[in-house]
Amino acid sequence: MTSGGVVAIVRDGLPDWLLPVREAAETVRPEQLSRFLPPAEGGRSSAVLLLFGDGPAGPDLLLTERSAALRSHPGQVSFPGGRLDPVDGDPLGSGPVAAALREAAEETGLDPAGVQVFATLPALYIPVSDFVVTPVLGWWREESPVAPVDPAETGAVFRVPLAELADPANRGRFRHPSGFAGPAFEAEGRLVWGFTAGVIDRLLHHSGLERAWDASRVIDLPLGG
Repeated sequence: MTSGGVVAIVRDGLPDWLLPVREAAETVRPEQLSRFLPPAEGGRSSAVLLLFGDGPAGPDLLLTERSAALRSHPGQVSFPGGRLDPVDGDPLGSGPVAAALREAAEETGLDPAGVQVFATLPALYIPVSDFVVTPVLGWWREESPVAPVDPAETGAVFRVPLAELADPANRGRFRHPSGFAGPAFEAEGRLVWGFTAGVIDRLLHHSGLERAWDASRVIDLPLGG
């Protein structure tokens, strides 16, 4: 375990373009990722999967879109993932890897056997939902078909090229009616914001994949966001 609380699961077998991401994950500190850090006690433990692949348009990231029928955050783009179960077990002995892979499989139909987990990021906090979220990083070593397993929960499953996320033309900041502002991305015809955009933003920055962009540009949230 590194000083930043990050655990490297696998060090071999990654493509060269993914090595800076692994290095960033192994060295980044929690406060470099978010100003919202987990409380000393409490919080609902969960995990999300940041699955990197080598898609038709080059290196990419797997994302999902929540069903528009959901009462909570309908239509919002997110990483696949969910809450930890008491029975979760993984090489860390703490559950995030198992939870991230299980939930990703349940949401997208992904075959976890084809995923090479290579790091976890420090746990982060989402105050509005009281979730303590551990981002799990994986390489899609052997791809499998993906699609919404339950349309009532997941509206879409899609891959976004990292080049598209890093393109300054697709970046800006959203401003929520509550006054909160943060990074936002326009990708594959969708708006990525909130926790998901925050993690992508910091990972691009600390891995050196970021390109200079206009942080003064404001992207409006969709109605109901």
